[in-house]
Amino acid sequence: MTRRLCSLPRQPAPSFAPGLTAERLGALLAGRRMWVNGTVLHYCFLDARTDASVVPVPGTGELRRVPWAGGEEQRDVVRGCFAEWQGLGIGVTFAEVGDRHEAELRIGFQAGAGSWSAVGRDALSVGRGERTMNFGWDVTAPGERGTVLHQIGHVLGMVHEHQSPFAGLHWDDEAVYAELAGPPNFWSRETTYTNVLRPLDACEAGGSVWDPQSVMTLPFGPGLVLEPEQYRGGLRPPGAPSPADKEFVLRWYPPAAPGGPAALVPFRSAPLGLGPGEQADFTVEPPETREYTVGTFGDADSVLVVFEERDGVPRFLAGHDDGGTPDNAAVRVRLVKGRRYVVRVRLYSTWGSGETAVMCW
Repeated sequence: MTRRLCSLPRQPAPSFAPGLTAERLGALLAGRRMWVNGTVLHYCFLDARTDASVVPVPGTGELRRVPWAGGEEQRDVVRGCFAEWQGLGIGVTFAEVGDRHEAELRIGFQAGAGSWSAVGRDALSVGRGERTMNFGWDVTAPGERGTVLHQIGHVLGMVHEHQSPFAGLHWDDEAVYAELAGPPNFWSRETTYTNVLRPLDACEAGGSVWDPQSVMTLPFGPGLVLEPEQYRGGLRPPGAPSPADKEFVLRWYPPAAPGGPAALVPFRSAPLGLGPGEQADFTVEPPETREYTVGTFGDADSVLVVFEERDGVPRFLAGHDDGGTPDNAAVRVRLVKGRRYVVRVRLYSTWGSGETAVMCW
């Protein structure tokens, strides 16, 4: 019998300016959802009385209210899975908060609404009163820890591995549609296509080699895959981060380098010297309180984010993603003398001379 599966909502295709080179476009597709390394991702569980969905009762014409709150045992599973990903040594950290307005990740447990998550930075476009992640069934049940680890993989920017163009899976499309239209998923054809049959762009895939053991590969029963022959009996990933998963997240989110970031002194440019996907971090201790501009220079697509340290923890202050545009990333922020700020720049790609720099003025 088919298990309950992750059902990501369909998202509009990213729109970039025409005329971008293949290299530039590929770098944008690969990195557009990834967080800058060193980000602290705050998560909260939505449990207010108003946190609920109103859904129709099939066959009655009536509506009923379904709360988003989950029990403490379910929350503990989610906390444990955040800790498991954190334990890999990644440079992104997770912190639970009680205030949804401080949380980039807002988690619900609406029964029957499927399990899904916003992918990476897509969470930032979700309204503060809405969920960025939902668990639609009991994740304390045997074998369901993998569901939670899978959704946190999405949080980190990972996509469905079985949709990799390098998988070489030849599906029996109509058998897949029929299987997932029935219990326990009851998916529409669009949901099935979005989450199973639609091949990803090669640049969106997690790597150039398919990983059937990935926590991002969904499990499937027999009779759905025609080729390769070895998968006609089904796909059965173990439900935990594979070695390739660990390599992927550590490539994007490596541990902090010893010694800490270099200082970024106002009116003094700092060369970046980054390769595609690489990041440079700097600290700023402003000599006076005023409005400053922090920006990049050079022929490059990049993401620039400024954080303010509060009690030793970086909190988001401002950011700009110039990917696919003719402009450089720049933000205008008020910096206060006596406080410490962190500037992080992640590069998509360069062209022309390839020389890039960042400056505060």
